[in-house]
Amino acid sequence: MRLQGKLSEWDDARGFGFVQPNGGGDRCFVHIRAFAARDRRPALGDVITYAVERDAQGRRNAVQVRFALQRGGARNTPAAERKGRDVFPRKTIAVLFLAGLAGLTAWMHWPMWLPAAYLGASTVTFLFYWFDKSAAQHDQQRTPEKTLQLLALFGGWPGALFAQSVLRHKNRKAAFQQVFWVVVVINLGALAWLLHQIPR
Repeated sequence: MRLQGKLSEWDDARGFGFVQPNGGGDRCFVHIRAFAARDRRPALGDVITYAVERDAQGRRNAVQVRFALQRGGARNTPAAERKGRDVFPRKTIAVLFLAGLAGLTAWMHWPMWLPAAYLGASTVTFLFYWFDKSAAQHDQQRTPEKTLQLLALFGGWPGALFAQSVLRHKNRKAAFQQVFWVVVVINLGALAWLLHQIPR
């Protein structure tokens, strides 16, 4: 039997919380891995539907969890869930930037280490995102958001965009995204200044 309830507690950094069933009753432990849809992160107050299983210690766990309502309060449907996915062309921007930088480097005779540095930093940044996503799903120590932003600042932002798109990680957290795009602008400004210093 499926129940409906509200997330009464949620620790997003550790990826778990508790759901209180509508109409009263015992609350259930719920983990991020129990959510069927991964297109957005759960938040305190989200209304969900779920089934109940007991673990080896007899504790109630919510499983097969689905969002009952969208962020705005509208009832969720499979079509609505598809529309809720991130459609911003992050991968395209990342690939076009790296390819464009490599092409301009060859054409303008800029130092070859420049696109190589961006590619290397992007690879490292993607791996940090992957480790952080895995840590969130397995209740392990997370990578600080400050570290992810610093990696983007030092040239890893194309890899961050690729990870946000492919892994669906940090792509819908508004506060993180606001800082991230400021970091991208700063990095591009520094790149423009550096290219201006190269003798023509």
